[in-house]
Amino acid sequence: MFADRAKIYIRSGKGGDGHVSFRREKYVPNGGPDGGDGGDGGSVIFEVDKGLNTLTDFRHIRKYCAQDGEQGGKRNCRGKNGSDIIVKVPEGTVIRELESGKIIADMSGENCRRTILSGGKGGNGNQHYATATMQAPKYAQPGQPSKELNLFLELKVIADVGLVGFPNVGKSTLLSRVTNAQPKIANYHFTTLNPNLGVVDLESGKGFVIADIPGLIEGASEGVGLGHEFLRHIERTKVLIHLVDAASTEGRDPIADIYAINKELEAYNADIAKKPQVIAANKIDAIYIAEEENPIDRIKKEFESKGIRVFPISAVSGQGIKELLYYVADMLSQIEEPPIIFAPEFNPDTDIVVGNEPFTVEYDKKNQVYIVEGPRIEKMLGYTNLESERGFKFFQQFIKDNGILEELESLGVQEGDTVRMYGFAFSYYKE
Repeated sequence: MFADRAKIYIRSGKGGDGHVSFRREKYVPNGGPDGGDGGDGGSVIFEVDKGLNTLTDFRHIRKYCAQDGEQGGKRNCRGKNGSDIIVKVPEGTVIRELESGKIIADMSGENCRRTILSGGKGGNGNQHYATATMQAPKYAQPGQPSKELNLFLELKVIADVGLVGFPNVGKSTLLSRVTNAQPKIANYHFTTLNPNLGVVDLESGKGFVIADIPGLIEGASEGVGLGHEFLRHIERTKVLIHLVDAASTEGRDPIADIYAINKELEAYNADIAKKPQVIAANKIDAIYIAEEENPIDRIKKEFESKGIRVFPISAVSGQGIKELLYYVADMLSQIEEPPIIFAPEFNPDTDIVVGNEPFTVEYDKKNQVYIVEGPRIEKMLGYTNLESERGFKFFQQFIKDNGILEELESLGVQEGDTVRMYGFAFSYYKE
């Protein structure tokens, strides 16, 4: 099964905590601090793999986590860095933040390797906090927390030329004849459920990549059928070959079909509708002309006056195909603009708020005490030595930076009032 979308979860590694320890050797009764630094956490890196062409692998593995950094050790031993995790994706994969839908990276062109989540930095050991007035610090810096993201991956086919048209007009047949692609062909609507890629090799060396975009129907731009699933694959193409059934083998008017498809393209994305087009009037081997006007003449009369060339072809016999392909190659040679690469809209390094676990500040009227609780506060108290001057200053800055003081003041705390945080009680004094 072709898979062009996937939802996955990624997490970078947490930085290892710094270590608190002191030299304890014979004949060194009062050794100084020798706690080592924590190792850096691993990063989550996305990399283009030219051998992949679908997102099928992400249907089976949806969680990708880098390794945490190790904690620092005694004797100034630094913790080991966590290993990065490299996520392989096919070229053309657009990485979005799931909730907002904003683009983080477009893995196309030269953008073949990108660090999406950086690992947390390791914390400093207590050796860094020794001063003239505090020669035995009992405080070490915790490692930076990990970052996590839910992602939406979307594969947009990268091709120079897109084949568009209603179902059963012969797109798969044409692709199989002019390239090495082997699409499945059958006689029913929506034969092609996947975009098929093929390389057209011309004698002049002006080859190009062509994509058979699945058959469109009216209403596709509004999501009818599989419309949106298919239309997004046309966004990167430079030229559109509009294939129509000139013989009307299913009773459809080819001119009306062309206008209908162009309407859908414009409704989905006006820029797509402005792309250069060429019309391939297919199935000329099935045209039986009596007294009425030749359908090829009708199509040419309608569209060549608008600057759109019409080529009568037969995908089955190969008639007219060579002229069509060389004309398209010439069109491509005159288009200098690079393929569309979507600009980033979301930067995980700045747009992810780490460590913002909720906290609560309440006043207990019965015991006349303010109670502050929350998972991050509990963690902070666990790694902070409040008996040291430096540790207590860190604690004061923490409750200020995290809005806890502001919450206490909004509840009417006064100097001398008691504030309790888990097993600790403090008297409030305004600086």
